[in-house]
Amino acid sequence: MVCAHGQGVVKGYAIGKAAIMSAAALEVAHYRIAPEDVPGECARLEQAMCKAREELDAIAATLPDDAPRELGPLLTVHSLLLADPMLLQQTCELITERHYNAEWALTSQGQLLSEQFALMDDEYLRERGADIRQVIERILRVMSGSTSLLPSLYASDAEDSLIVVARDISPADMLRLRGGRFAAFLTDLGGPTSHTAIVARSMNVPAIVGLGHFRGLVRDGDILVVDGFTGTVLINPSGQVLQEYRERQAEYERERAELALLRDAPAVTLDGIVIKLEANIELPEEAEAAKKAGADGIGLFRSEFLFMGRSDLPTEVEQYEAYAAVVKAMDGRPVTIRTLDIGSDKTLDGDVTVATNPALGLRAIRYCLAKPEMFATQLRALLRASVFGHVRILIPMISHIHEVHATRLAIESACRELDARGVTYARNYSLGAMVEIPAIAIAIEPFVEALDFLSIGTNDLIQYTLAVDRGDSDVADLYDPMHPAVLRLIAHTINAGERAGKPVAVCGEIAGDSRVTRMLLGLGLTEFSMHPQQLLDVKKEVRQAHSNALRLKVAMALNRAERIDLATLSS
Repeated sequence: MVCAHGQGVVKGYAIGKAAIMSAAALEVAHYRIAPEDVPGECARLEQAMCKAREELDAIAATLPDDAPRELGPLLTVHSLLLADPMLLQQTCELITERHYNAEWALTSQGQLLSEQFALMDDEYLRERGADIRQVIERILRVMSGSTSLLPSLYASDAEDSLIVVARDISPADMLRLRGGRFAAFLTDLGGPTSHTAIVARSMNVPAIVGLGHFRGLVRDGDILVVDGFTGTVLINPSGQVLQEYRERQAEYERERAELALLRDAPAVTLDGIVIKLEANIELPEEAEAAKKAGADGIGLFRSEFLFMGRSDLPTEVEQYEAYAAVVKAMDGRPVTIRTLDIGSDKTLDGDVTVATNPALGLRAIRYCLAKPEMFATQLRALLRASVFGHVRILIPMISHIHEVHATRLAIESACRELDARGVTYARNYSLGAMVEIPAIAIAIEPFVEALDFLSIGTNDLIQYTLAVDRGDSDVADLYDPMHPAVLRLIAHTINAGERAGKPVAVCGEIAGDSRVTRMLLGLGLTEFSMHPQQLLDVKKEVRQAHSNALRLKVAMALNRAERIDLATLSS
């Protein structure tokens, strides 16, 4: 038996036979061409790009009604990348200047772009580098004439469940695979915001990503056990181990059936404290999943999807329609939309600059205030969408109170522009800020007074407090959500909001981890925001907890600067 570990992005257990997906990174020939062959080589590349785009457009135009709603927008992103003249132009420059053959030039350009995305601090934006890689691999498939994805095992009539094993899976490939009997998806690459993770969540299929070189360890037909909770995969386990996991799988399915009964039950603690459970979403289509999970609203809607994978900026109308779609879908429940959170390592007009330390550079609200026209367009779109419900505008990366004041002035200016145009918008929007820099958490009082609400982004707060890059595997063991310093900052922020009567939420990863739900309740948290799939697990913990008793236990531990023993909070 061989055991491998990755990142579980969809919970659950799966047992089945491995179905190995064809190599995504195609081996291509590397050779130099004669100067007179340059025009023909560029034309061959352009034809392949056009054909690849036609394939994607045809797939998008014939999406079945029951296809995951996430697939359409993801296919559009890839189609836009294929249509980007910069990709063709820069690749042709390599062909012209270095006399590379088209495949060599394309892989070289793809490597450069992937490295630039890998430098980005924001995890979501880093994952978008996979879009570049997948688009280039699609072009290479067209140029090589390769179309095969899975072996004959996929088409067999065997009743065994199949588990897809791949280096990576593009949105178009996910669509082609979804008709099969697949029990789980396993990939060497990817993270929690990769396409495999997004679509697997929508299909509620266990998935593990970031398995390294796992694909090379497995053969077609190997028996696999997938544990989406721990990110563990077992290859050809013993009969005893198989039986143990079959029992775990059956028990988990019974638990999920019981949890489903909590969908419409109130999230209230045993001592009567009402808790708001909201959803984090990446795309407008995910609002439906939030509603199905019984979310009280949208606690974090990331707007970056509108800006990435394109050479131009999204228009006011385009942004308005995306924001309005979510506000309408939530039927009056609050929708918190975060303004653009992008770093200085890649600007939006395609000009690339590399800061000495992108995590500490011109990113998020700093970037937006430095680009007033772009920021004004987004603010006008947000204000217009507010006519359909309660919109909460969330500003990321706030560190100085003057940034709050500057944002207020920018919103007032956007209001005047809409007034001058006679465009309808609502004035009952709320303005809040992300608490993700220790400075704002330490000196929280003026921010509480100046804002309508706060949302603690624990991912970055932990990173900046502990000086640990959460994307660096060399120091991953030092990234500690339970560090007493981190918990004190969270508690200080919640208490300040409580005193001022301002709501405080947590929208980072720990909000959806049901293992720490009682600890967060003990810190005084009453508003959680998480992926929709995690909501019922957290609700179950809330309904079994006594909030005031937990606050006493947690306060005593924090006063002694002790690590909190989660086991003691369950007793």
